[in-house]
Amino acid sequence: MRVWSILAVIFSVASSIGLAQTTDAQQRAASPTNLLSTEKDAIQWASRVVGVSSEKKGEPTGEQYKASQALGRPSKVPEMGESPCAWAPFYADGTADEWIQVGFENPIQARQIIVAENVNPGSVVKVIVIDEKGKEHTVYQATSVQARQDPLLRIFPKDSAFLCTQLKVVINGAALKGMNQIDAIGISEDTKPLTVGINVSKNTPKDIQKENLGKTVNSPGQEVAPVISPDGRTLYFTRNFNKANMGAPDRQDVWYSTLESASNGNPPGWSEAVNIGPPINNNGDNAISGMAPDGRTAYLINVYRPDGGMSFGISKSIRTKAGWSQPVECRIANNYNLHEKNQLEFCVSPDGKAIILAVQRKDTRGNRDLYVSLLKPDNSWSEPVSLGGVVNTAEFESSPFLAADGRTLYFTSAGHPGYGNGDIFVSRRQDDSWGNWSEPENLGPSINTNEWDGYFTIPASGDFAYLSSRAGSLGEDDIFRLRLFPAIKPDPVAIISGQVLDSQSKKPVASEVASGLFGDSKEISKVDYNPETGEYKMILPTQKVYNLKAKKEGYFTTTETLDLSKDKRFRDIKRTLYLVKIEPGQKIVMREVLFQQSQFTLLPGANTELDQVVSMLEKYPTMELLIEGHTDNQGDWEPNMKLSEDRVRVVKEYLISKGISEKRIQTKAWGPSKPVASNETEEKRKQNRRVEFTILKL
Repeated sequence: MRVWSILAVIFSVASSIGLAQTTDAQQRAASPTNLLSTEKDAIQWASRVVGVSSEKKGEPTGEQYKASQALGRPSKVPEMGESPCAWAPFYADGTADEWIQVGFENPIQARQIIVAENVNPGSVVKVIVIDEKGKEHTVYQATSVQARQDPLLRIFPKDSAFLCTQLKVVINGAALKGMNQIDAIGISEDTKPLTVGINVSKNTPKDIQKENLGKTVNSPGQEVAPVISPDGRTLYFTRNFNKANMGAPDRQDVWYSTLESASNGNPPGWSEAVNIGPPINNNGDNAISGMAPDGRTAYLINVYRPDGGMSFGISKSIRTKAGWSQPVECRIANNYNLHEKNQLEFCVSPDGKAIILAVQRKDTRGNRDLYVSLLKPDNSWSEPVSLGGVVNTAEFESSPFLAADGRTLYFTSAGHPGYGNGDIFVSRRQDDSWGNWSEPENLGPSINTNEWDGYFTIPASGDFAYLSSRAGSLGEDDIFRLRLFPAIKPDPVAIISGQVLDSQSKKPVASEVASGLFGDSKEISKVDYNPETGEYKMILPTQKVYNLKAKKEGYFTTTETLDLSKDKRFRDIKRTLYLVKIEPGQKIVMREVLFQQSQFTLLPGANTELDQVVSMLEKYPTMELLIEGHTDNQGDWEPNMKLSEDRVRVVKEYLISKGISEKRIQTKAWGPSKPVASNETEEKRKQNRRVEFTILKL
């Protein structure tokens, strides 16, 4: 199975006169270069289908060419050409009396009516307004059928005193040879000629330069589907038409290149690409479509069968000291509820808990739609669920990429207005669900061409994007990069990495590292730390405060507070975590058991760590603890001593309230006498306002 697909669209064009007034001057004034009012603010597009004469048949399932495709804003216009995202009558050359009737959510006085015809403009012969009482008003009657160059028919009714609740549009498909299509139907109270345009991201620069990565990465063959590691140091891609491929020159293999540091006066650059070799590459078609934040877990197209063959699906391989592991299948429930065209592209969310798939299923709106499959507790994956109609269209959606912030989605679509056979768009998750997305924005003509564009991939830093393109290539498709501009950048994130060490021996400890929002017990991200493979690594959005925890059997769960609340740019943070072995004499500092200055009321989040102490005491029923309380140096000595006594008392009372015997808990108050940080700033003083536990007996 190939990673990519090439889809083509056909273009064609066509003015009528009648009861409504439409002049050449008005048509010119409404051209994109003479925009008098914006479509988004001024036009109300049809929201429901009332009736239709006939519909062209598309895919066996889905909504291609149906009357529903005339609802909402245009999917093809201002470009023209056949599209499954527009209504088409059943017969190819049409008949003299095809019609569609639509309704509007908010009835208004229609001073302007817009009918978007993406194929054979000029076939509309009659437009009827139905008012709030059901009375019909013919507002447009063509005396003859004439091809029009502008895809928009603008009608300015002489009488608009009534409310328009519905519109009926009649076309004479037989008068203009070939297919007829209506992309959208809208009404407006504005009497100035309106136009429609492509929804390009705001403030898109006009001088974006795509940089070819050069001969160390690209070849006269084909390089597609780049996947950049989160740290931006390794670029994986798929190479075709190359004699060094394992199966055959026309079989796809995974290759990679690393970003080398500047040396001997030479700037940083990409190393000579290397074939990744077996077991990822074999005699079939191979491709990496996703990489976990640790850079050691690769998600692959296809299932690797024991007999050496390949079948439809997704696999995962992990890099160890011995190399990449044999790929194992990621089992997705009911993933074979598919159309016969088994094409698949996907990406994995930065937390590893979701896969976004571009695939054609029985409930797909058109060719391929975007779906999400979620990781289940048994490490299998849920049945894919559609991302919904804001993102998906009756055309194809493909090559998804979810940025490191977990909410910014880049994908290729031929169903949203664009410049070519498939453009790259960006959309953002509006909440924690997977079905609520912002209206997709086109990345603009400097990035999108008149061909297919896709495979957009971005490192966690969000500085550059990598993509495939044929324009300006060394032969077939090449890998390019471009500097991202603010409007299409994902939210800033931080890469958190480091080791987990034994607090006494300082030797690495294989453990689990998890993160969550400060004061919330819910985990956001979780990774395994294996000393043999290097360091733990995770990605977290900035401008929030997190808990970072390391867990290991036989050790007390250690917690560090990670404050990213003031960070508005990418950060690369190294954080070593120390685990305290559960044994007599060990001292545990409670990082989350914090107090307001001069108070002994526990701050939010303290109960999470105290509950860990409760769990430890329950697991070791003979364990005894010493609780020690400390303050900063603000204020007089005696009040601080009293304050530290109150603080250890509050902690002791909490443990007792959870069923722990008072006899197992001793307390000691130190006041400001044992600081662990200077008292020069509030942040430093907060560290001194602490509680420590010492294991007296196990």
